[in-house]
Amino acid sequence: MIRYNQFELENGLRVIVHEDSSTPFVVVNVIYDVGARDESPERTGFAHLFEHLMFGGSKHVPEFDKPLELAGAKNNAFTNNDVTNYYDIIPKENLDTALWLESDRMGYLNIDQHALDVQRKVVVEEFKERYLTKPYGEVWHHLRQMAYTTHPYQWPTIGLTTKHIEEAELEDVRAFFEKHYNPSNAILLLAGNITEAEARDKATTWFGDLSPGQKYVRDLPQEPEQTAARRKVVKADVPLDALYMAFPMPARNEAGYYECDLISDVLSNGHSSRLYRSLVKEKQQFSSVHAYILGSFERGLFIIEGKPLPGISNEEAEGAIWSALHELVEQPPSERELQKVKNKVEANLVYQRMQPMNKALALAFSAIGGDVSEVNEEDAKYQAITVEGFTSVAKQLFRKEKSNTLWWLAESTAK
Repeated sequence: MIRYNQFELENGLRVIVHEDSSTPFVVVNVIYDVGARDESPERTGFAHLFEHLMFGGSKHVPEFDKPLELAGAKNNAFTNNDVTNYYDIIPKENLDTALWLESDRMGYLNIDQHALDVQRKVVVEEFKERYLTKPYGEVWHHLRQMAYTTHPYQWPTIGLTTKHIEEAELEDVRAFFEKHYNPSNAILLLAGNITEAEARDKATTWFGDLSPGQKYVRDLPQEPEQTAARRKVVKADVPLDALYMAFPMPARNEAGYYECDLISDVLSNGHSSRLYRSLVKEKQQFSSVHAYILGSFERGLFIIEGKPLPGISNEEAEGAIWSALHELVEQPPSERELQKVKNKVEANLVYQRMQPMNKALALAFSAIGGDVSEVNEEDAKYQAITVEGFTSVAKQLFRKEKSNTLWWLAESTAK
């Protein structure tokens, strides 16, 4: 169990505190309730752009990283389709440095033409290097646009095209910041060697005077139910053919989400998992095969991907995957097999949450998802899953009419 206290400042900033006196450090985690799903279809990639802009300096701090380095701290950030997260790990005696920096960029970020031009180049180069020129780099552009026709999950965090960042106007960027990066739309997590009383005092000192801004109310177009299978073939300069299959699945707070996570583990977690044992080890049809969920806050995707071995036709490879999925439904896991997977999940949860950083992230994701108390309910939800419930969700999940199949074919083998 992760113990925590929470309170809210007058400007709307939620503060969550996890006390752990066994460490000399404090984790400062600021999570903003904004991700790629909150972008305009004509201006994608903005949330990721701000991940870079937020390190470019603010009104009172021309260089963000240098003061943290001098204070013995580590820091980083990540953005996905749902949230944007910034964190610092700093010795307790230098905690004020991190809070000063985080509050200054929340309230007084430097957004001028020079900063935009610099970070625009960085983001565009990243787009080209990691997505346009890297083998299989554009998989998620194709797969998301297949699986989502309406919801803004249809583009990855990097954005749909480099043009959206290249053509971004300064006014557009400033408006995006004012809309999303304010105390009303953020949560401050403090985990480690700090008491609730200290957290209240320091949060009020550093963040209390910031303007609250307007609370962003999310109202996104919802994805209609998929009723027909979708397919696509892409030919590219890649070393091996690759198969990707995506199935719509429940959101984090919907029934069936945790069952889908266990289904992915039964299929592909370890060398005793069903897909590995059958398709890689026994039948030797794939060099690798994986199943996983995206963990989205809204209706997400269950993914299966694999690389067939040379000599295995596309039809044979795809048929092998479907046979394995049908077998999972017709021959569901025994109580023993299911409990084995549950035990792995429990062990991973315990191990991951031994560090204050991971505790802070777990608290942050639960809080931004709507209910911070859910952080202590996850293991119970996994343990409560029955074979019958597992099988029922699998039957609904793996249906041909709900499948999105993408073949990424090497140009040398593509016909």
